[in-house]
Amino acid sequence: KGRLVKIIENYDYILSVGAFFEDEEFRNSLKKAIKNSATFIYMHPIDNFELKDFYDQFIKYEVASEEAILALIFNFFAKNLPKEQKDFLENLDIGYLSAESSAGEEEFEEAFVKFEEASKRALFVGDDLINHERVENIVKLLANIKKYTDFELIFSDKTFEEKVNSCSDLSLDEIDDLQTFNGTLVYFINIENNEKLIASQTFLNISKLKSGDMASFKIDDKIYKKEVVLDKNLLGTIALISNPTSNYRFAKIVLNKEQN
Repeated sequence: KGRLVKIIENYDYILSVGAFFEDEEFRNSLKKAIKNSATFIYMHPIDNFELKDFYDQFIKYEVASEEAILALIFNFFAKNLPKEQKDFLENLDIGYLSAESSAGEEEFEEAFVKFEEASKRALFVGDDLINHERVENIVKLLANIKKYTDFELIFSDKTFEEKVNSCSDLSLDEIDDLQTFNGTLVYFINIENNEKLIASQTFLNISKLKSGDMASFKIDDKIYKKEVVLDKNLLGTIALISNPTSNYRFAKIVLNKEQN
């Protein structure tokens, strides 16, 4: 982790994907880079209130659409491509991917303007991608981005970094149709100190719960029972849960209110 903290501060343009920056050390080094006048573009399904004063642009994308998002990044930032990669991008339905992932083409264009003005550019790759069901193609997309764009890749996870660095097959698969995640979701964050389910007002309204209620829900045959508490700064239909997970970090849940 120390290695990363040092590295982030060296860039004047940072685009992050699949990272929520719940880790305070990462967040602080990011803030330091921004103080040194770096441009920071934050891409994630959840707008992190802690980053609001620091990012230049927030690009919100749909849960599970990371493969499409990386294809869009590749499309907007790549240069000097060989025929195979050119053909891949020519066959991409950019309008469809953009609409389905909710990340607008004009948002990428805006991000690219700042990219061109910068001299040392980083793509920060977070943990959300590691257990995505399309991880094989995600690794190939990242390997292509590394090779054919001016981004240097920074990874929050060393093992995942090695996977991308040792990827020798750059031929990309077609982007999978995007799944829809409607209803209430949870996002597993890497902070061990909170036993509660942190929810937005919208989330509570949909679940017909009040802050302070106990609720149970099931993910992959495991039953969780948590107190649900309101965080006024959180928006949307995704609640935060502090548990390690070996699966994709977002999960769909149905909450049942428990008697306190």
